[in-house]
Amino acid sequence: MEAVAARARAPVTLALVVAVVVNIAWGSTPVATRLAVEDISPMMVAVLRTVIAGLVAAPILLAMRTRAPVAQRSRGLLALSALTGFVLFPILYTLGQERTSATHGALILAALPVFTGAWAALVDRRMPRRRWLLGCGIALAGEAVMIGLRGGSGTEPTFGGDLLILAAATLVSLGYVAGALLSLAGYKSLATTLWGVALGAVVMAPLGLGLVEFDGVPSGDAAAWGSILFLALVTSIVGYVGWYWALARGGIARIATVQFIQPFSGLALAALVLDERLTPELAIPAAAVLAGVWIAQRR
Repeated sequence: MEAVAARARAPVTLALVVAVVVNIAWGSTPVATRLAVEDISPMMVAVLRTVIAGLVAAPILLAMRTRAPVAQRSRGLLALSALTGFVLFPILYTLGQERTSATHGALILAALPVFTGAWAALVDRRMPRRRWLLGCGIALAGEAVMIGLRGGSGTEPTFGGDLLILAAATLVSLGYVAGALLSLAGYKSLATTLWGVALGAVVMAPLGLGLVEFDGVPSGDAAAWGSILFLALVTSIVGYVGWYWALARGGIARIATVQFIQPFSGLALAALVLDERLTPELAIPAAAVLAGVWIAQRR
């Protein structure tokens, strides 16, 4: 009996491990984006991360002969995950991250588990528990206070930049749920990611051509281009494959809690790479965000 229970827990344990690795990598997104926008315009950075990922994904799809889902509902889920994850999120997030600090960006993304859980509850048509609602209230209050604060080290945060990142987080969490539901319907997470970035690249490519026509070919140093490649390959492809797979195997509500660790790697990198520090005035709202997420997601 114990052996059977252990085998049943094994997929969930592996899903948790994969989710932890993915979120540690995703925690570096604010820093990588800040490095990229130092030399290249934020809109071009957003376009390049998706288009480069799409150029990598397209030949893999052809080699694997992976078709798009046939069912209308599955196609709708794929379109939603592609639009939110590889078009709207890169644009809104990159524009926002240019206008605020990596510290603020990492702390705002700490609320991703709340948004993911909220979308999942809405899709399931169920009322969340009181503990979840209490935690969400605390986390969102902390977000509001933090966005209202303009102090801090490194890049001066702006109200508009913080709101853009908040909007990006809200939308991308919807894409997470759509991708996970597609995986639960039997469509592989690798195919979901590759088709998503390929479709996103098709949408973003004309915008990129327009930017080149208007501003010329982008130029940047090794740090900027290395950051874009990281965002395209690790964040957009490897990260999404692992995340969709983990959500489908471990359960959306359970695995979404792992996003709680994402801001910690982001804050550490912001301090090491950009010399940003978590100032005392940010410490209290940051603690409220993390505590609220923990309360909301505690089983």
